[in-house]
Amino acid sequence: MAKIETPRPIRGTQDMLGETADRFSHVVETFERVRRLYGFKRIEVPVIEPTAVFARSLGETTDVVSKEMYSFEDRGGESVTLRPEFTAGICRAYLTEGWQQFAPLKVATHGPLFRYERPQKGRYRQFHQIDAEVLGAGEPAADVELLCFADQLLHELGISDGVTLTLNTLGDAPSRTAWRNALIEHFAGHRADLSEDSQKRLETNPLRILDSKDPRDRPIADSAPDIDTFLTDEALDFFGTVTEGLQAAGVAWTRNARLVRGLDYYRHTAFEFVTDRLGAQGTVLGGGRYDGLIESLGGPHTPAVGWAAGIERLAMLLDAPQPDRPVAVLVPMGDAAMLMATGLLADLRSAGIAADMAYKGNMKKRMQRANDAGARYAIIMGDDELARGEVAVKDLGMGEQKAVPVAELAAALRIA
Repeated sequence: MAKIETPRPIRGTQDMLGETADRFSHVVETFERVRRLYGFKRIEVPVIEPTAVFARSLGETTDVVSKEMYSFEDRGGESVTLRPEFTAGICRAYLTEGWQQFAPLKVATHGPLFRYERPQKGRYRQFHQIDAEVLGAGEPAADVELLCFADQLLHELGISDGVTLTLNTLGDAPSRTAWRNALIEHFAGHRADLSEDSQKRLETNPLRILDSKDPRDRPIADSAPDIDTFLTDEALDFFGTVTEGLQAAGVAWTRNARLVRGLDYYRHTAFEFVTDRLGAQGTVLGGGRYDGLIESLGGPHTPAVGWAAGIERLAMLLDAPQPDRPVAVLVPMGDAAMLMATGLLADLRSAGIAADMAYKGNMKKRMQRANDAGARYAIIMGDDELARGEVAVKDLGMGEQKAVPVAELAAALRIA
């Protein structure tokens, strides 16, 4: 009989066990705790959406839409896409589910996203993000609250050292339009010296030239005009209110006048939390204000602001988290003891005590299982203990052992 070959996982996906899974879980649990402190409602949106949701929101000419999306035609002939990001689907739900009635609406979610790109350290084709958005709020206070949320999250994860909040303003619509026109004029004067990608961007997305990594583009991008020259009084006031709010909240930041968002619906605040702890400087959390996005999906003018962060990337910055350890591991010997241990295990867990059971092997192997699990106590029970209505509680750290009545075990473990 021919040997069956086990299929390999799809490139750019990963299986998680042990410390990798513990790091991932710690990021999610910390995010869930902090978002409750800030009053952000937990939401879920579909993993699969009509392709138009992302084509309209991300722009047909972006690399994500043109090269990286997992899009296919379903059996009904509709073009559908595995979500490459959260914001577009959340905005679609805001419109189709009638969530406008709750505006301003603070929401948060997390889960898998999909992009077909070259896998590398911290970057996968199926990856995971945490995401927070404020929909229907045009006030600078919403930007400040989101930035405070992100800053507190990074602090509570213990990864804020070496992470810097970089901040910019993209201005209001008149500011951005004037700046964009000035950039087009500047780059057009150097068209022949630009890289091929930037020559294409000049026609479709000129702001993206500013963050080009191509050495041919850098001198031209570095000499391009800053947005500050074109900011209206209203845009200056908005940015000033955001920065004053951050100062009042004790959130440190630095200005990066070259931080951009290429699509026209972005307005005012743009930000990234960056670090060089992962090698070359990289973004660990980023976002901004997108006051025109919901309009691009067919909705009314709706101001909004949000951010997202890769769970895998955040997890790489964590110190190794403490693994989950049971308080006690039950070590039954004999059929009668096994039956009692099954009931006792259920009782302990119902009482909120993390417990497990070593039910295979001889006594030595079962005790080794309790040690390997990192338990504080081994609960030993055999025929003699059952006859007395007791269990033997062994402190695995101290080596001490004492008899405890079965009915008092949960209380004894709580006190210890």
